[in-house]
Amino acid sequence: MATATSVTKKSTSSNRRPPQAVRFGRDRVVSLSRDDDLEMSGDYAGSNDYINYTVMMPPTPDNQPGSDGRAEAQATSRFGIESQRRRGGGEEGGREGGGGVAENKLERRVSVLRSNNKSMLLRSQTGDFDHNRWLFETKGKYGIGNAYWSEEDAYEMDAGGMSMNDFMDKPWKPLTRKIRVPPAIISPYRLLVLIRLVGLFMFLAWRVQNPNEDALWLWGMSIVCELWFSFSWLLDQLPKLNPINRATDLAALRDKFDAPSPSNPHGRSDLPGVDVYVSTADPEKEPPLVTANTILSILAVDYPVEKVACYISDDGAAILTFEAMAEAIRFAEVWVPFCRKHDIEPRNPDSYFNQKKDPTKNKKKPDFVKDRRWIKREYDEFKVRINGLPDSIRKRCDMYNSREEMKEKELARQQMGNPDGSTGAVDTADQAHSKVKVPKATWMADGTHWPGTWFEPSADHFKGDHAGILQVMTKPPEPDPVMGHADERSLDFTGVDIRIPMFVYVSREKRPGYDHNKKAGAMNSLVRASAILSNGPFILNLDCDHYIYNCLAIREGICFMMDRGGDRICYIQFPQRFEGIDPSDRYANHNTVFFDGNMRALDGLQGPVYVGTGCMFRRYALYGFHPPRANEYVGVFGQYKQPAPNIQAHSSDQVDQESDMQGSSLHPDLELPKMFGNSTMFTDSIAVAEFQGRPLADHASVKNGRPPGALLQPRPPLDAATVAEAVAVISCWYEDKTEWGTRIGWIYGSVTEDVVTGYRMHNRGWRSVYCITKRDAFRGTAPINLTDRLHQVLRWATGSVEIFFSRNNPVLASRRLKFLQRVAYLNVGIYPFTSIFLVTYCFLPALSLFSGQFIVQGLSIPFLSYLLLITICLTLLSLLEVKWSGIGLEEWWRNEQFWVIGGTSAHLAAVLQGLLKVIAGIEISFTLTSKSVGEDEDDIYADLYIVKWTSLFVMPLTIIVVNLVAVVIGISRTVYSVIPEWSKLLGGGFFSLWVLTHMYPFAKGLMGRRGRMPTIVYVWSGLVAITVSLLWITISPPQGGVSASGGGSFEV
Repeated sequence: MATATSVTKKSTSSNRRPPQAVRFGRDRVVSLSRDDDLEMSGDYAGSNDYINYTVMMPPTPDNQPGSDGRAEAQATSRFGIESQRRRGGGEEGGREGGGGVAENKLERRVSVLRSNNKSMLLRSQTGDFDHNRWLFETKGKYGIGNAYWSEEDAYEMDAGGMSMNDFMDKPWKPLTRKIRVPPAIISPYRLLVLIRLVGLFMFLAWRVQNPNEDALWLWGMSIVCELWFSFSWLLDQLPKLNPINRATDLAALRDKFDAPSPSNPHGRSDLPGVDVYVSTADPEKEPPLVTANTILSILAVDYPVEKVACYISDDGAAILTFEAMAEAIRFAEVWVPFCRKHDIEPRNPDSYFNQKKDPTKNKKKPDFVKDRRWIKREYDEFKVRINGLPDSIRKRCDMYNSREEMKEKELARQQMGNPDGSTGAVDTADQAHSKVKVPKATWMADGTHWPGTWFEPSADHFKGDHAGILQVMTKPPEPDPVMGHADERSLDFTGVDIRIPMFVYVSREKRPGYDHNKKAGAMNSLVRASAILSNGPFILNLDCDHYIYNCLAIREGICFMMDRGGDRICYIQFPQRFEGIDPSDRYANHNTVFFDGNMRALDGLQGPVYVGTGCMFRRYALYGFHPPRANEYVGVFGQYKQPAPNIQAHSSDQVDQESDMQGSSLHPDLELPKMFGNSTMFTDSIAVAEFQGRPLADHASVKNGRPPGALLQPRPPLDAATVAEAVAVISCWYEDKTEWGTRIGWIYGSVTEDVVTGYRMHNRGWRSVYCITKRDAFRGTAPINLTDRLHQVLRWATGSVEIFFSRNNPVLASRRLKFLQRVAYLNVGIYPFTSIFLVTYCFLPALSLFSGQFIVQGLSIPFLSYLLLITICLTLLSLLEVKWSGIGLEEWWRNEQFWVIGGTSAHLAAVLQGLLKVIAGIEISFTLTSKSVGEDEDDIYADLYIVKWTSLFVMPLTIIVVNLVAVVIGISRTVYSVIPEWSKLLGGGFFSLWVLTHMYPFAKGLMGRRGRMPTIVYVWSGLVAITVSLLWITISPPQGGVSASGGGSFEV
């Protein structure tokens, strides 16, 4: 008893020491006390390898303490001490008159071990030791922990009153994690970038030091172009040095925000609200059926119903869009519960029913086939109703207009007729009858005038002049689930939540004399209206043709916003994925090199740029405020990081005071927003949105968090005053004398308002995140027609030129923008100017072949060596970039081809338009891309073969024709020359082949279907070929003749 007590004291005293390594001996009892004189060598050497207690292996037939007295005497481990203590306690209790039971139980436990017969513990067939039977026979114990807990072995001195439940609390988990690119890929990638950079410097230095004296004009043009290409490559390559991947934990998100907890006993969702914006402008170019399918995918999203609100901005104020949305809401009442019941994916009905895979895969409910057949029939009827809306609306309008005209004629007849019944005034009445003119109004189904745009424009009812419209088509849902019931006429929704999110139709007011700022102005109107109605702290904006392909997409984005450090994130950008693209992706519509390469690399810096759709914003950041914590980067390359001063404000007085204190020392983008408009309801919502957007303060490392359970209260119901305030904030005069469009909301003044808006947020110190989900988050459509594709690229490039010549040029950015992020934004503004040098470079091979000269004196060994080094580095860089970005080689090659096509056409036109706007002040207007229908309705790629002539075709077509003519002239000159210069022909010919290979998709697009090229292409090609030939003969006339073997002469 004394020994046990002393050892217990030693064990207790040793607990106060820092934890040390423990060594276990196998099949024996080993004492590792410092006091024991044991010689340990090898791995066991060292003064810190032993602790002041012993370790005993469990008693097994191979290791029985009962058979060795020394081992039994040394069995003084933690578990051995407890056994001795219990045995001693039993003996003392027996003396007191009742403790012999414990000793008898212990004797029964080890009776098997003391016997020499081990056959009962051996398997009958194999002879192996049966560990499970041994545990059962001896009532063996596992100890204590979260895997197994025995109440009998609850050690009082160590457990401290604990139980199994104490181990059941789940540990804190982050919602996201960052996944670095493997060093085996990224390290060689960075090394190759350095090698190619050094090779480029050496090559350019050699080119400058070795001019071509025979053709200095050709050498000068080539060296200038190569210098610019090197600079452009460096701007594009530097931001790609640190690509990363990210992953989310949706299970942890549900555990934190949706599972019952002490702060959330009823299991209501503690997630923040999300407002989803969809923008459209013209129902003729953006079909209402496409928009309706997008709305249906949003309403069926897997997110708490009461936390989602959907808004559509109809900038055309078309009654066709309005009534199509009303039809969509009717169909959503059955489509949304159907998706929830059977876990449908995707939740765009058109995409779901057009899938080529088996719809019954992974479906287990027996009524799925019946439900799907019924909902498919309902959707077909829904499509027919949508397609028939234009005719039904016109018939309704004609009926109401004819009725109104008859009323006006009858009224005129009564006013002009003779009251005494004489016929003297009949002629006058007929004249008045003929002069009656009733405006051809557009009527709603309830017999009232449509307040938006009419079919036949009239005062206050045409595009650019109509009243504001706000219609809450579905009221805010109940805070608790509303379960459906069985219905023999439709579907059985028993146990299925049948609520649908709130849906609001918005068309802002437009009046002549106001600058409505295109899409940016429409989005800002939605920001203000949604702040009054729902005030979700996060905003997801989508184009009308981009639907939710992954119903968990919103949860994926919320994981980043609600994670540790998420309060510094201004937006989550999702990649754009497209459907309906031709299998070869002729014009690089998927744009995977940008979305999977450049954007993934920017995520390793300060974040990706905002690309206009598929982006989740933090409302507070969109208001122009600063992040709670930011850094400043000083030094030539921003290599020194220091905390930025916090200039947050919580009241308007404090805003004015801090702005006056800072004065002109602040960067213009760092000034706090002050003028939000005259709506007090809107200004009061700002602080609420900021608080609700904070991450959960469930860990000590979470800064600027909110307490759990703060968002469990339901939204207040809408009333007439609230809706009236929402209508007021979408009026055209609301933004007068405010900072909307300059510091608040979407930024005005650029065709690419998306890039500018994201740049302003980064310039204030915010970060953004690129979220690539395993299943595509959103999918949309892209123009596969060559003309539409070039016009799309023209719009993007024009916006970049505007950025370069504006105050949004990253050269003027604040110190809160990282250096490489600044380089990335600088590349966004500069890349269109590469077209000037690219066009020049594409004509150089033709000029070489025409003149018989080359850009260098000859194909010397240094020139070929440098060229080989640069080419090999570029090839290896491309392969590694394909490796870490996940794109395909064919996609990379298509991107290279379209870079040349777009650079020689749309980018060049964008530079000219941008210069015209800057120098002459000529505004640039663009129209929406039309969803044209191909000649073959059964071919989904029919639009690919439609050739619509545009002036953008002129320069690429000229380059193709000139190079083809130059190749023919070069070959003819070399073949019939007295002293052929094959090296120059080889250089110029290879150069021309490089140009023509990149132009192949453009030439194929001009041919249309089955080689049917438009006549104008032949005319233009022949004209260019004849002009070039005559021009060259005039510039370089033949110098003499070469005698042929036949006695004649051939002049060259």
